[in-house]
Amino acid sequence: MTGWLLLAALAVVGLAPFVREWRKPPMTDARRADAPGALARLSQGVTHYRWYGGGEGPVAVCVHGLTTPSFVWDALAEEMVAQGWRVLTYDLYGRGWSDRPPGPQTRAFFLEQLEEIIRHEGIKGDITLIGYSMGGAIATCYAAKNPHMLRRLVLIAPAGMGQVPGRFDRFCARVPVLGDWLFRLGFPPRHRRAAAALHRNEGVAAEVAGAQAAELNTRGFVAAILSSRRGVLSEVLEGEHRAIAAERLPVQAVWATADTAIPIANMGRLTAWNRAAHQVQIKGASHWVPLTHPKEIARALRSG
Repeated sequence: MTGWLLLAALAVVGLAPFVREWRKPPMTDARRADAPGALARLSQGVTHYRWYGGGEGPVAVCVHGLTTPSFVWDALAEEMVAQGWRVLTYDLYGRGWSDRPPGPQTRAFFLEQLEEIIRHEGIKGDITLIGYSMGGAIATCYAAKNPHMLRRLVLIAPAGMGQVPGRFDRFCARVPVLGDWLFRLGFPPRHRRAAAALHRNEGVAAEVAGAQAAELNTRGFVAAILSSRRGVLSEVLEGEHRAIAAERLPVQAVWATADTAIPIANMGRLTAWNRAAHQVQIKGASHWVPLTHPKEIARALRSG
């Protein structure tokens, strides 16, 4: 009897994080009823997107990072609109108001979404493509594949430079099943702490930090983060950067001097891959630089 009780207890412990995830509500049209912007029904699922600005200004398309949905661009988009831009933001699958389709979150997965939202909105080219963190890796892959569509590539603390994740994330990304279980246990409290620190340490508005933490409340978010670590974030994009340099596509990189997630030392690596890239530093900024220093990024875009 004792043996069976032990097995039952182990089963409960083992299944608990998966059951907890299953009990979360999925993203649905009903939940998206109050979402700002609009929805596009693309081949892999519904994508939430939003335009800022109007008229005939130059178009910027913004790709956000691993854990923070498209609201990470709100303040920067307003700064850019004041400069005359039209800015398109959207939620990557697995985040924000977009669907959480299953399957590996590889470069092909994200490139299809980006290419489809650009076609959906009838954008023919001359795009300034801006990618932040993981979005920088996605934007780099898009630029290498579609240089003719772009006026400029802007990378803000970009992934794809060979940065090494922490030991816990590396283990979870490498090991199936056990890694999934551990990630579902360990990631949510880390994410909540990071969201709280946004407000407490970085001065980000409480409602923004709350929205960041609230991503955990939707089924599929945690799985999406792990899948991205196993997919697009596992790549080093030297070949793509060298191809972009060969096309002579203008590249601007914005780095945060206090970034511990994607350290500023990667400036040297980008220089080795693309000597023509224009690089700037924002002093004292952490990896949350689009949330904390939108004015400085907007000035860098204007000067670049």
